[in-house]
Amino acid sequence: MKKVFALMLVLIMAVAAMATASAEGEVKVAFITQSLSNASQAYAWTQFQKYAPEYGFTVQVFEEDYNAENGDRAIHQCIADGYTAICINPTDPSAIVPALMEAQEAGVIVVLYSSELEEGDKEFRDAMCGTDDVMCGEVAAKTLMEAFPDGVNVVEVGGQSGHSAQIKRHDGFVKTIEGTNVNMLDSKDCEAWSSDDALAIMEDFIVKYGEDIQAVYCHWDVGATGCIEALKNAGMEGVYVIGVDGCMVGYEQVKEGTQALCIGQSFSQMTQDAFTVITKLMNGEELESDVVWTALDVVTADTIDNFPWPEW
Repeated sequence: MKKVFALMLVLIMAVAAMATASAEGEVKVAFITQSLSNASQAYAWTQFQKYAPEYGFTVQVFEEDYNAENGDRAIHQCIADGYTAICINPTDPSAIVPALMEAQEAGVIVVLYSSELEEGDKEFRDAMCGTDDVMCGEVAAKTLMEAFPDGVNVVEVGGQSGHSAQIKRHDGFVKTIEGTNVNMLDSKDCEAWSSDDALAIMEDFIVKYGEDIQAVYCHWDVGATGCIEALKNAGMEGVYVIGVDGCMVGYEQVKEGTQALCIGQSFSQMTQDAFTVITKLMNGEELESDVVWTALDVVTADTIDNFPWPEW
């Protein structure tokens, strides 16, 4: 009986040891996003879940709900809970820098995802994986110039004011059209990545400029939906609408002819890039670059059949 008891005790201790080792070996990765109401970020979360097992990661999502304080709390929770890495697309990049500094001090790997910190704050992240948003603006401008070689009047409906994607998509566009015959009638940013915000801004532009508007550069496809609705309500046809993201809505609008250009980014590839970076840093490998750009897709009525239909 004593031998049986001793054997059982040994087995229990072995199982407990294995469980402890498993818990200690768990690689927890957090995805901290502005909001899952943002279609691109909701899709990105599905990709985190899809690819995590391939890398041996356990993933968890935290939403800021467009409030930087929630992002700060999420980062501190990740530090306390022993997360290996954080992938974050912040509402306010500057506001969460102190928390990121604490995360780095605690040994947490910090990856900016589909976003970037201000130039002077980049030392507080280990890497950035995302789309070159400056290039998005450049592609939008160059395509517009090719479509209107004799010049064009355009309005810009920007994304969430202050977000790095909004800033860079604006800067790339404005710098590219500088000194050309592309005339920027007006530009205004949204409070959030909301189609309703885009609709309201576009309605104001229509009141101010009416038929002078020949083109619209909107920073995201779902926002372009609001712009298209405003144009339709005003009875304005043939306006050249540009959107960025490459989501299903953008593709559908290109297919039906209401959106002329959809500049696409791959969140599937972006997620794999982020996981690869985390794996390398975990293994003590040196990165070739602390910035990994995801290639852009230029989707028009002529090229749309060359690309796989988006899943988000």
